[in-house]
Amino acid sequence: MEKTKVYQYYDIILVLFVAVLLISNIASTKILLLWKFTFDGGTLLFPLSYIFGDVMTEVYGYGRAKRAIWLGFFSALLMSIVIMAVVVLPPAADWPHQEAFKNILGQTPRIVLASLIAYFSGNFTNSYILAKMKLLTKGRWLWTRTIGSTLVGEALDTALFVLIAFAGVLPLGLLTAVAVSNYIFKCGVEIIFTPITYKIVGFLKVKEGEDYFDDRTNFNPFIEK
Repeated sequence: MEKTKVYQYYDIILVLFVAVLLISNIASTKILLLWKFTFDGGTLLFPLSYIFGDVMTEVYGYGRAKRAIWLGFFSALLMSIVIMAVVVLPPAADWPHQEAFKNILGQTPRIVLASLIAYFSGNFTNSYILAKMKLLTKGRWLWTRTIGSTLVGEALDTALFVLIAFAGVLPLGLLTAVAVSNYIFKCGVEIIFTPITYKIVGFLKVKEGEDYFDDRTNFNPFIEK
């Protein structure tokens, strides 16, 4: 029986990945105006989930990145269900903040559905493209696959979320502005963080003794191996 390799830092990255996802979902309840960009507050942190996804796929392989994406998905789903349930349940008679709580954290089923579909599609696409590009480049030019996979993954993530969540609700002009602002900001963060990504990946490959190539990987997200 083959012994499963134990990694020192994988669990830490996994926890940070899920934490970033959940915090981003809560922070997204506020819409921000920063310079000429209009976006939800979660956009400030959410791009880091793609960086963590890149790191996991590059070092540990698509299979372990897939595990992290699924854990993030079910964690976000559980959080949304609990928050919606708490909003619906009657407040204590002397608790005066029901409407404020509902207005800030209450999410419609449409927003929850949009968030989960966009996250699932974007993250799996990002990890798949990075793993395939690593094979094509024979492990060279890390920046091409971290940035390239993010450009595609974030495009899918942003387009799906905005269309599912806001199509028919927001005017076309505002819908386009929100989508473009989100996409530019998210991809910009990935590009700016590229030198840091290089250092993290280099550190982990040395410390973990791992530089995984997905040459025999089944990329179906619904199949374990």
